[in-house]
Amino acid sequence: MKLILFNKPFDVMCQFSSHPTRETLANYIKTPNVYPAGRLDADSEGLVLLTDDGKLQHKISHPNWKEAKTYLVQVEGDATSEQIAHLTQPLDLGDFTTLPCKAMRIAEPEWIWQRNPPIRERANIPTSWLCIILSEGKNRQVRRMTAAVGLPTLRLIRSGIGEYSLASHPLLPGESMEIAG
Repeated sequence: MKLILFNKPFDVMCQFSSHPTRETLANYIKTPNVYPAGRLDADSEGLVLLTDDGKLQHKISHPNWKEAKTYLVQVEGDATSEQIAHLTQPLDLGDFTTLPCKAMRIAEPEWIWQRNPPIRERANIPTSWLCIILSEGKNRQVRRMTAAVGLPTLRLIRSGIGEYSLASHPLLPGESMEIAG
C-alpha cells in the first residue's frame, strides 16, 4: 500500500486528468495508480493524501469516518470572539447544516510559505488567521462558513488530515513524500 503526502499548490486541480487551463496532480505526482483521498479546490492549498488502497481512500474521504481535517484560514476582517463562537456551532448554509466544529483565532503561522500569486490586500481592511477543524468536508464548506459569519476567506490551507500534517511532515507547495501506510 502506498500513501503519499502532497502539498497542493494554489491553482492546481486536484485530479490527474488534464485540464485546459490549469496544472493537475499529474504535473507533480509520477507514482502510477494512486488517487486522492478527498479533494481541495483549485483556489485552496495544502495537504492532500494519495493512495493506491481503495479502503484507505474511502476511510480518509468518506464523511461517515469523521476524519478530522485542519484548515488554516486567512479571512478579511478582524475576527471577533462572537464570529468564532458562531463558526463552532451548526451553521445552516442553505443546502446543508454543518456539524459542530472547532474554530479559534491564531497568529499568522510563521512557517507558511508565500502564496503565488499573493492574496489581495486592502490597506484599510485588516485580516485575521483562524484554525478550523472539521470532521466533515463538503464542497467549499470552510469558505461558505466564514462568509456566513461575515469573514470572507482570502486564503485557505489544509494543514492536516487525521494523524498527518504539514507540521509533522513539512513540505513546500508541489513537494510530496511517500510514507509507510
